[in-house]
Amino acid sequence: MKIKTILISQPAPTDVKSPYHELAKKYSLKLEFRAFINVEAVPAQEFRQERVNILDHTAIVLTSRNSVDHFFRMCKEMRITVPEGMKYFCVSESVAFYVQKYIQYRKRKVFIGKQTFADLMDVIKKHKSEKYLVPCSDIQKGEIPKQLDKANVRYTNAVFYRTVASDLSDLKKLEYDMLVFFSPGGIESLKKNFPKFKQNGIFMAAFGPTTAKAVKDNGFRLDLEAPLPEAPSMTGAIELFIKRLAKQK
Repeated sequence: MKIKTILISQPAPTDVKSPYHELAKKYSLKLEFRAFINVEAVPAQEFRQERVNILDHTAIVLTSRNSVDHFFRMCKEMRITVPEGMKYFCVSESVAFYVQKYIQYRKRKVFIGKQTFADLMDVIKKHKSEKYLVPCSDIQKGEIPKQLDKANVRYTNAVFYRTVASDLSDLKKLEYDMLVFFSPGGIESLKKNFPKFKQNGIFMAAFGPTTAKAVKDNGFRLDLEAPLPEAPSMTGAIELFIKRLAKQK
């Protein structure tokens, strides 16, 4: 079966040089982008009920742009001035770069992991005296608190935002050759919006082990799990998959 149409369960990239555009052009693909999940802010009034004092912490663990946005949003809503000496532990360079939207980068202490949370843990272990705050969503990956517990670091998990299913009622049928997911929330949204969905011959791709597990746990067939050793990005993994399909002819 040749792949011609792919639905990416994320917003369309704004960068004209996005690898998705290059992939589509190279293989004559029709790519459609649609966010299957939306992020909603937890209001400051509700957050106060959790009795989490942001200023009791000396370091912030940032695992995504959402965690960055909602940490600083919450501080603004609660009229909290973040101390100059606050440290930021970012899961990747892209997240660390994004922090500059809110702070003067050179004046703060920013620590960066390579790409995964396991990489970041190597950095956190070297700073075990810190008291960490982990701004997260209501569907935080279980591996994060598990690894922090194992390292015996002091930390507080706090829900700053929620992940909710998007309204996809205008997509009457999922008539695509491949569906691509990036979080367990995307799979939940699929089930909520399309309760009668049958996978049949549609290929399903997942990025990351937790998303892959969600695909399988919900009774779907997982055809492609990224990242791959030879393809760290989803676009790279899709390209390899297309090449392998072509060889099977």
